[in-house]
Amino acid sequence: MKKTGFIWDESYFWHQTGQGALNINSGGWIQADTHAENPETKRRVKNLLDRSKFIKELQQIEPRPAIRKEVEMNHAPVYLDRLKQLSDAGGGDAGEHAIVGPDTYEIALLSAGGALTAVDAVMQEKVKNAYALTRPPGHHAEYEIGAGFCLVNNIAIAAKYARETYGLKRILILDWDVHHGNGTESAFRSDSDVLFISIHQENIFPKNRGQIIYTGEGDGEGYTVNIELPAGTGNEGYLYTFDKVIEPIVDQYQPELILISAGQDPSRFDPLGRMLLTAEGFYNMTARVKALAEKHCNGRLVGCHEGGYSTAYVPFCTLRVLEALAGKQSGVDDPFDQGYHEGPLYQNQVEAINKVLKIQKKYWDL
Repeated sequence: MKKTGFIWDESYFWHQTGQGALNINSGGWIQADTHAENPETKRRVKNLLDRSKFIKELQQIEPRPAIRKEVEMNHAPVYLDRLKQLSDAGGGDAGEHAIVGPDTYEIALLSAGGALTAVDAVMQEKVKNAYALTRPPGHHAEYEIGAGFCLVNNIAIAAKYARETYGLKRILILDWDVHHGNGTESAFRSDSDVLFISIHQENIFPKNRGQIIYTGEGDGEGYTVNIELPAGTGNEGYLYTFDKVIEPIVDQYQPELILISAGQDPSRFDPLGRMLLTAEGFYNMTARVKALAEKHCNGRLVGCHEGGYSTAYVPFCTLRVLEALAGKQSGVDDPFDQGYHEGPLYQNQVEAINKVLKIQKKYWDL
């Protein structure tokens, strides 16, 4: 019986983001601190998998580096040259909070390659589905500039690779990171071969992106679905969004492959978001997406890790994602639950979804 593939590499934890509070230049007024996008959230995911022995339920797969031609499917050669120059020089900023450290260029290629390795494993039926613990993350990276800790757009490269290599015509990218996946949206804004759905907190990074009124351009009009949720939305609000928007649209689109930009920063402990998802919430979302994959594309499903900045909680949220993908339980309880139960669906969340429905009814039967 095929297992869930798990792609990771020690090099992912060696990408250096510097010592600072988001590396903002304050004229010397910010005391040095650990960067928000530091290795510990991802390293502790791997450690928890080892400590709980759940790693034995997964099929570990070594990633290969993406070659330059593959990355250039989504990024300008001049931008990649700049990344290499910054990396070789010891570091710098490749955009807006897109920190480059020593050897980052090679690590970024291996991160993108992790996403491609996951796609190959799923498409070639070596595993039933897969999760890539990629770092640095990618969904903010644009064609010729990095942003928001992201340098190359792993998920966009994976989608374009899957389309070119396997001839797919309908790929779904679901981005549940608390921040809008602006780089992924830009990559497919005029493209009907990829349906991009982003569910994110309203009025958060990046500025003026992810608004529900934006639905794509040209041939891609109607194939971008932006879902802005109010701060404080938790498990009930996210599952309501699946009920009312995501599942009906995906059922009509009938994807041949589903990719998840899996940012675990909508969790209730995340320092860079204001959402209230619990580890169980991530389990339920993953189970919903897995059911959609089994219904429409023979279970073809790949998750790529994006954000998530609570070093204590991200490992438990990601463990639940992997449990749902594998269809097995780890026996590890959420130590932060402590009887926490979310209240009812709030009216402001319903109103936010109704606004999305009003716009999307132009393109989908909702």
